[in-house]
Amino acid sequence: MDGHTLLDRIEALARISEHPDYLVRRFLTPEHRAANALVGDWMRAAGMAVRVDAIGNVIGRYPGTDSAAPALLIGSHLDTIADAGKFDGMLGVVSAIACVEDLARRGVRRPFPIEIVGFADEEGARFGATLLGSRALAGTFDRGVLSITDNAGVSMAAALRQFGLDPDTIGEAARRPGDYVYYLELHIEQGPVLEAQGLAVGCVTAINGALRYNVTITGEAGHAGTVPMGSRRDALAAAAACVLAVEERCGAEPDLVGTVGVIEAKPGVVNVVPGAARFTLDLRAPEDARRDRAAVDLLARFEAIAAARNVTISAVKTHEGAAVACAEPLMAAIDAAIAAERITPLRLPSGAGHDGMAVVAIAPIGMIFVRCKGGISHNPAESVTAADAETGAHVLLRVIEQLEP
Repeated sequence: MDGHTLLDRIEALARISEHPDYLVRRFLTPEHRAANALVGDWMRAAGMAVRVDAIGNVIGRYPGTDSAAPALLIGSHLDTIADAGKFDGMLGVVSAIACVEDLARRGVRRPFPIEIVGFADEEGARFGATLLGSRALAGTFDRGVLSITDNAGVSMAAALRQFGLDPDTIGEAARRPGDYVYYLELHIEQGPVLEAQGLAVGCVTAINGALRYNVTITGEAGHAGTVPMGSRRDALAAAAACVLAVEERCGAEPDLVGTVGVIEAKPGVVNVVPGAARFTLDLRAPEDARRDRAAVDLLARFEAIAAARNVTISAVKTHEGAAVACAEPLMAAIDAAIAAERITPLRLPSGAGHDGMAVVAIAPIGMIFVRCKGGISHNPAESVTAADAETGAHVLLRVIEQLEP
């Protein structure tokens, strides 16, 4: 439970990387196997029986006083993006192991078994499909993704075979509703809220749902020196007005976020008025209804901007993911555990996706956030202090000890 020991384990995992100069550990690689082996060793040392399931998740099981009772599932992911930070996913796995290690040292058994999972793929860095480990465990794995190939032309099905797994048996990883009483995950916040509030930890209320669009604007290209400003049908200028509309609409409503992450202009020449532009829109909120209202408002504003600027606009929805609410009993237990650490409880939504979005299909979920420096994540600068890591582990342990089946 010591924060420095937790960080030492984080460092040990971070050394398992496909590249010598930065951290990257993708699904079904030798590094995935090595991370599973190291985590499995820690699980065994903590008194757990360890196995690797049909998708490559590493799972440890600590017995309860009633072996037939639904288990408490705790975990996070062990895969990373390219040039990743050290804590995303990994902090949740090592903290959970530390909690079970502490229970075993004291000879404590809960009424239910405890399972810890290191999910094989949450990020989708190799094949572009996300939540593969948790979807397989939840029984919602889409077998259509098995034909997707990575940058080297290796299909997911072939990669599974190379790893020693059989793509035809992925269904064996699935668990049923009732197998787990709850799913708990400790994770870095990946945002600046806790730091701004001066709090080491917080309780997650929901994992935000997301809507994504590709928006295309068509105007008219023209010579930059000869087309008067009042006569232009500048597609990029219209796109810029749309971007500002996103900022204005989403900035006016708490917990609603909107992002234009990609914008392109054509023909993309310094002395030509852009005749076409394309941009992406990502909208997220803790409640789908609020997110959907924002989408309706923004699409209407885009149409008005296009009409005023004499261009045409079209928007195509490319993704829709539902928000996932955390279970009130778990939130209450997390709040109580935080208060017991003499920290003011704070509830906040998660703007980033997590494995709980898949696991909720078979069990109620709860999440504990741990403060990260500057709110930086998906970046080598990702950082958590030993003190905050230790606090997070203590909160997780308190929740485990408080829960009743």
